[in-house]
Amino acid sequence: MIKHADSIDSAILDRIRSGPQDRVWTPQDFLDLGSRAAVDKALSRNCQNGTICRAGRGLYHLPRNHPALGALGPSYDAMQDLIQRKAGGQIFPTGAHAANVLGLSDQVPMKSWHLTTGPSRRIRSGKSDIVLRHISPRFVSTKNPKSAQVILALRWLGKRAVDDDVISKLRRNLSLSDRADLLADAACAPAWIADIFHQLAHDPTAA
Repeated sequence: MIKHADSIDSAILDRIRSGPQDRVWTPQDFLDLGSRAAVDKALSRNCQNGTICRAGRGLYHLPRNHPALGALGPSYDAMQDLIQRKAGGQIFPTGAHAANVLGLSDQVPMKSWHLTTGPSRRIRSGKSDIVLRHISPRFVSTKNPKSAQVILALRWLGKRAVDDDVISKLRRNLSLSDRADLLADAACAPAWIADIFHQLAHDPTAA
């Protein structure tokens, strides 16, 4: 039994060390090596002896240390990669984030929220949760990613909040090519947003 435990512990550690240095691993990444119970115990033993660290419930990574800050958790990019793998679909920033990027809102969005074409779910990371909220693929299946960003931003603002000032900001902050592409992507937007797409696309000379 001890020999088997040592074997699965080593196999898991070898896989982690030979993989991307910044990856966040989950028990599902090792189920070909043993049962879920055996994998969980092996991961726990590797944590106890300090060869790997726990980033949250069911999340593991290689130790990261900073000369001044000491032990570090996973990087932002590593967590984004984990979210993408766990989402079961594409991930997108929230409408609040899209509005901020497009200059339509000063609100600083929370990084723990994402939209996904997969199912809604929560991913536990340390003491906080990463929330994935489902969005219809229709709204983000645009040819130009910028069009999807505009759709997400306007849906978040809401029809009543979109006035001439918002339209003017979009004209200023979208390139001529992005505004021209809105027509091809209008079918992905709700009718009221499609109308705005037409307004923007048919005014290519606006500043």
